[in-house]
Amino acid sequence: MGKAITPMTQANFIRRFRRRKHFVTLWRVLIFIMIFALWEIAARTGLIDPFIFSSPTRIVKAFISLMPGGAVFMHMGITLLETFISFVLVFVLGIAVAVILWWNRQISDILEPYLVSLNSLPKTALAPILIVWLGNNMKTIVVCAILLAVFGTIINLYAGFATTDPDKILLIRTLGGKKRDILTKVVIPENFPTLIGSMKVNIGLCLVGVIIGEFLAANAGLGYLIIYGSQVFKLDWVMMSIIILCIVAALLYKIVDLAEKAYLKTL
Repeated sequence: MGKAITPMTQANFIRRFRRRKHFVTLWRVLIFIMIFALWEIAARTGLIDPFIFSSPTRIVKAFISLMPGGAVFMHMGITLLETFISFVLVFVLGIAVAVILWWNRQISDILEPYLVSLNSLPKTALAPILIVWLGNNMKTIVVCAILLAVFGTIINLYAGFATTDPDKILLIRTLGGKKRDILTKVVIPENFPTLIGSMKVNIGLCLVGVIIGEFLAANAGLGYLIIYGSQVFKLDWVMMSIIILCIVAALLYKIVDLAEKAYLKTL
């Protein structure tokens, strides 16, 4: 017989888990501080050219210089809005198309090679065409972000739907359930981890797609700020925008992760 789990054993496990979590968090913070400290030291001692590579203090000064009038927050807000719109559309389109492909195998057999080809296509090659089709506006940026993420989402979700446990599907059919019941009670619940995984990937891909779109078709946003800063040799703006993007990407990923944990608690 296995050893019984006593309250003391459980308390020790929780204590070790919390200690490990604090240890990981501490090292994450220390590494973050060390990177910026070494960067600042290298810039001040001349190991790197501060004009080209900037430095943490120069980035902070650049951020402060853009705060009057809220210019920096305006650029951040536009990028976040475009990312959120594209993320929601990718989520809805990905699920809808994956369900259609699962529902009708003939459609999936017909469209599969096209989806694979479109997913493999470098999306940056389409950006100039999108500008001609849609104009130099937010629609082009959002569509660019959608194209970067949606085909991979469809392929991954459909693959998960198609490999759902056949015994569970057979059980639903034996009990008189219809295809809709199989979808809502077996296929989607069983593939929830795949769906969450796709969301975590897509939030980053949508941000990347938005930045690519802003490089080519924007008058505002962090991508526009990077291009403009490089053109006028304000490289502090470029590095500041890159740092902000890193922070934004981490926060967006964390939001999806927290949403997943909140949902799992309701189950």
